[in-house]
Amino acid sequence: MTVTARGFLGEVGLEARARLDEARHPVPLPSRLAVGELAWASVGAAFLAAAELAGADRVALDPDRIALAYSSERYGSVDGEQPMAFAPLSGFFRTSDGWVRTHGNYPHHAAALRSGLGLGSDAGKAEVADALAGMPAGVATQAIVARGGICSPVFHERPDVEEGLAQRPLVAVSRLGDAPARELSRIPDAPLSGVRVLDLTRVIAGPVATRTLALFGAEVLRIDSPRLPEIEWQHLDTGHGKRSAQLDLSDPAGRERFERLASTADVIVLGYRPDGLARLGLSPADLAARHPGIVVAQLSAWGSPDRRGFDSIVQAASGISWIESRDGTTPGALPAQALDHSAGYLLAAAVMALLGRRTREGGSWLAETSLRRIATELLGMPRTSEPAPVDVVDPAAHTQRFDVAGRTITTVAPAAGYAGGPTRFASPRPWGRAAPEWSAS
Repeated sequence: MTVTARGFLGEVGLEARARLDEARHPVPLPSRLAVGELAWASVGAAFLAAAELAGADRVALDPDRIALAYSSERYGSVDGEQPMAFAPLSGFFRTSDGWVRTHGNYPHHAAALRSGLGLGSDAGKAEVADALAGMPAGVATQAIVARGGICSPVFHERPDVEEGLAQRPLVAVSRLGDAPARELSRIPDAPLSGVRVLDLTRVIAGPVATRTLALFGAEVLRIDSPRLPEIEWQHLDTGHGKRSAQLDLSDPAGRERFERLASTADVIVLGYRPDGLARLGLSPADLAARHPGIVVAQLSAWGSPDRRGFDSIVQAASGISWIESRDGTTPGALPAQALDHSAGYLLAAAVMALLGRRTREGGSWLAETSLRRIATELLGMPRTSEPAPVDVVDPAAHTQRFDVAGRTITTVAPAAGYAGGPTRFASPRPWGRAAPEWSAS
């Protein structure tokens, strides 16, 4: 089983006619799994979808650019300093009966991790390692998750689970209701010009999807809670061309402001846990009922069950970490956050396909996927016994530099392009400083 850009677009209702460049060499993301092939298909799907809306006849894919885009945290910088991709409390830890993988990049997740292990607020990596070493992986995971932390045992691959997940669409598309058709601008270098996107996502996958929509001309307004902190470099790495505002959606005034924004939006992208969104009345069905004609894109870590998770945690839970082990005794990881990035590009492609369908058929629409479903796709693709050697990519020709609020920000440039389309990202903007309003309102 191998996903292709055209095959994926056909599944979400778009016939792509543009020519897609052949790969000069494999995407240099060395792995036993088909990470490069999945990245090629995911990026290709997004740019083919944009080319179709723009009326372009060719999409230019470059394996090196795709590899750089998927590994953007390694090549970006803030005032010349590279970010730390994983905090000290994020990683693999031995337990009494195996391994777990934790995630503590955000302060509230690190605090929950310490609390679940009965540690003080200043406990570091060594104390966490000592506590986990005396606990079974399942017990540790249960204790940490119960406090709102993020942890998973490092499991071996389970073919029965993968077989069941593989029966589901890679990105499931459904019609949420009826609504009049809406036209698109179809401007060649900005086919999404005039499209308004509310971005309720964070970390990597959802922001990659909305960054891709912004690249093609959409107005993207990211909304975050003032109670949740954000990691500066992470936002700048995926914040190109967006504005970022803060609204408390549990507060009546903030919620009323959000509903006004949603009433003139075309797309809402959801990246928080589905159960939490449903409690706020922000499920896809609720949004379509209040705002007919909306296209909703929903991304979660697991699909079902509904729990917190990140790319690295899904790798551990799905068996990927053991497949990527270098010695068979210590878990390993993919060469990039490939589940995140692939989900982002595929979701953006599905959104563009649905915007095209809306011009022909009208309606409100939903596209949904999960990192766990992306992992299943990767696990079902051909694999090798050892990663193939790759040449080191020189990022110099494929990075951009911006001045953002007096700071010099270097990020990777777009992963691909199409004939007559945009070749560079617009500047990222600081997190949370914009007014929660559309630019023309």
